[in-house]
Parts: sequence; C-alpha cells; structure tokens
Amino acid sequence: MNHGERFVFIAEWYDPNASLFRRYELLFYPGDGSVEMHDVKNHRTFLKRTKYDDLHLEDLFIGNKVNIFSRQLVLIDYGDQYTARQLGSRKEKKEAMDFHIDHQSKPFLNELIQLITSGPTIAMEILRDDAICEWKRLLGPANSGMARTDAPGSLRALFGTDGIRNAAHGPDSFASAAREMELFFPSSGVCGPANTAKFTNCTCCIIKPHAISEGLLGKILMAIRDAGFEISAMQMFNMDRVNVEEFYEVYKGVVSEYNEMVTEMYSGPCVAMEIQQNNPTKTFREFCGPADPEIARHLRPGTLRAIFGKTKIQNAVHCTDLPEDGLLEVQYFFKILDN
Repeated sequence: MNHGERFVFIAEWYDPNASLFRRYELLFYPGDGSVEMHDVKNHRTFLKRTKYDDLHLEDLFIGNKVNIFSRQLVLIDYGDQYTARQLGSRKEKKEAMDFHIDHQSKPFLNELIQLITSGPTIAMEILRDDAICEWKRLLGPANSGMARTDAPGSLRALFGTDGIRNAAHGPDSFASAAREMELFFPSSGVCGPANTAKFTNCTCCIIKPHAISEGLLGKILMAIRDAGFEISAMQMFNMDRVNVEEFYEVYKGVVSEYNEMVTEMYSGPCVAMEIQQNNPTKTFREFCGPADPEIARHLRPGTLRAIFGKTKIQNAVHCTDLPEDGLLEVQYFFKILDN
C-alpha cells in the first residue's frame, strides 16, 4: 500500500446551534488510517492529521454518512480529481451488481452495469392488486424490438431501443421484488442510494398532493422538461404538519391562506425537485405563473398553474419566490428531510 496516498472529500455537517450546514474538506490516509479536516469557508485547519480507527476506505462514497469523533458528516463531493478517478464509480458499480445479481452469469452483464451507472435512475414502489404481473404486462417483452411486434402498446415498445436500453425494469418474482425494494428503500433504517441533488445554481419545485392524486405528475414533469429546465433531483415525500409549517414559516402572518396551504401540503404525498437553469429561481417562478390559477389563465395562460391549477390553494406546484431561498428550500428536502 502507498503510505503517502490520500483521498479527499467535501463533507458537510449540520450545526444545530447555528441552524446551518458547515462544509469541510475531509482527508483520509489509508496507509495508517488517519484523517484530517479543513474548514472550507474560513480556510483553516479544523482537525490535524490524527489516526482514527473507525473510518475505513469502504465507507468513503458520495452520499454516505460518516462519524468523525462523534460529528456526523455527509460526503457530498470528491475533493480532487485523483479521488474521483480512484473511487468514483466503485460504490455505484457495487450497487448495480447487487441489483442485477440474477444476471451475474449473463454475457450482457457488463453492458447492463455500464448503462445503469451512466446517469441517474428513478426507483418507484408501485402498489396495486397483482402488482408484479401487471407491471410486467405493462412493460412488455425485455427486448424492445420484440415488444414492438408482440406488445406494441407496452412501455418497452414505446420507449425502449433494444434488450439493454429497454426503458424500465421490473422484478420477475415476489422474492426479487422484496430484494430490490430493500436495496432502494431499506426497511432497517439504513440509507439507500444517495439522492442526486447538486445544491448549486438551483431552485425548488414541489408538485402538490392534489396534483399527484389527480394523476398530473407525468404531465407536469414533461411540461417542465419541454420548457428547457433540468430536473437534477426528484423524490416523493409524505410531510407531516410540523415539517410543512417549518417549510412555510416565511408565509405565516403574510399570506391569508397560510393555514389552507399547510393543510394541502400534508394531505398526501408530494414530489420535491431540484431545478437547474441560468437564473433558476426567477425563470422557473415565471414559468409557474401567478399563484391564483384564474389570474394565471388570463395573464399567463401557458404557465403550469394556468394549465394544471384549480384554486389558489390547489395550484399544482410550489416554487421558490426569492433567489436567496432557492438553495435553502432544496437543502430542506434533500438534506434535512431525506436524512
């Protein structure tokens, strides 16, 4: 082992006293198991190089939480190109291999792993009677070419290319479904795969519960994409009243519909997104339109709220109002609630 080798990560710690995230550069020396930390904002050493037996090389991957002397840090990025090259795809490939364990002996395994680790994926829990069989029927044959002949209305026929790039995956059995659910949504309380939020040049959008229950999720996502916005992170949340009141605190005493806004947001699942573009908060707020859909339909008929909104409370989406709040709202969902 190269005793001079070191790996560098950017890590964040939530300071409950100051109610803010503090960012550090975390250095790990595998040769002797020592660690070192630098305060990024203040450009000073926070922890001198010290041997620390409770941190191991296999713990170091983006999205993981590590404890350094009782301080829980979240690894959010690589600190240098060497670390990114050496460790970048190791965790992702292991997760992909675990997910596709049923294909370990297949000749197309490497191509499949390369595809699934090439970018973000969306995992869903789907509920209905006989869900596994019905989802398989909706997907169609595994090979998209065959699907276009045998099941032309199936998802793989419509959106797939071949036997590898076939749009979507579905488990073959109850056992596979249970194993795959445990990989993405662990029941034991441990963390599943890290979310994809980038926390830079971003704003927040929340698709409200009424829009989810009305089956508008797909249409709203397509409208956002077609307008040229990048959805860099997306996750479904079931918020409780305390969370909603905390998130909407800035509107309390300012907006007369505050109580109704709170009730709507915890009435069912919502979908939170990190949206990226140039000047994202202003541009995306304009795309959402006025808060009252009736006004939006008269003044901005092509906006999200004009098209999908019903009332000032059930207006399809929440979007960040102020540029300085974009990152804070994204952090609330993808750092605080997700953790």
